Amino acid sequence: MSKPGKSAGGSNGSIGAVTIDIVADILEWELLAVINDWVYRVEQEPDLTCIPMNFEERTGHLPHLLRDVIKRLRLDEGTKAPISAAAAHHGDLRRKQGYTVAMLVEESRLLQVTIFTTLHKNVKHLEFCTLLPQIVTIADEVDAQLKQQMLRFMAADAADKAKSK
Repeated sequence: MSKPGKSAGGSNGSIGAVTIDIVADILEWELLAVINDWVYRVEQEPDLTCIPMNFEERTGHLPHLLRDVIKRLRLDEGTKAPISAAAAHHGDLRRKQGYTVAMLVEESRLLQVTIFTTLHKNVKHLEFCTLLPQIVTIADEVDAQLKQQMLRFMAADAADKAKSK
C-alpha cells in the first residue's frame, strides 16, 4: 500500500521521490504497531501486570485514544480541542478493573513513549520543520486525556465515599 504524501523531489511526483508525511498519517498507518508496541511495554511493568487482563481488556481503549490524538493533530491551528470522551470512559473502566491513579499515569507515560518511538522509526517520512509542534500537540493531547481519566476516576471515588457515609 502506497502512502500518500508530499513529494520532496518537487511537484512532478516522480517515482523514487522521498515522501514527507505528516505525523497524523504515520500514526494512522502504524495504529496496530503502536498498540502492539504499547502492550509489550506494559507487559514489562509488574506494577501494571499485577492486574491480569486479556489483550482486549488491556488495549480496547487504545484505538479510540489514538484516533483522538490523530484528530487533534489534524485540527487547524488555534482550534480548541474537544474533550476526549474515550479518555473519560477509560478512566471509569480502569477504576472498575482495580487500577490506581499511579497505574493510569504509567499507562499514559508508556503511550507517549510508544508514540514517540514510532515516529522515530518513521523519521525518514517526517517533515522536520513541523515535527516539534506536532510532538507538543501529541504530549498535550495525551496529558489532556490523562486529566479526563483522572477526573472520572476521582469522581467515582468521591461518589463511592459519599455512598458509604
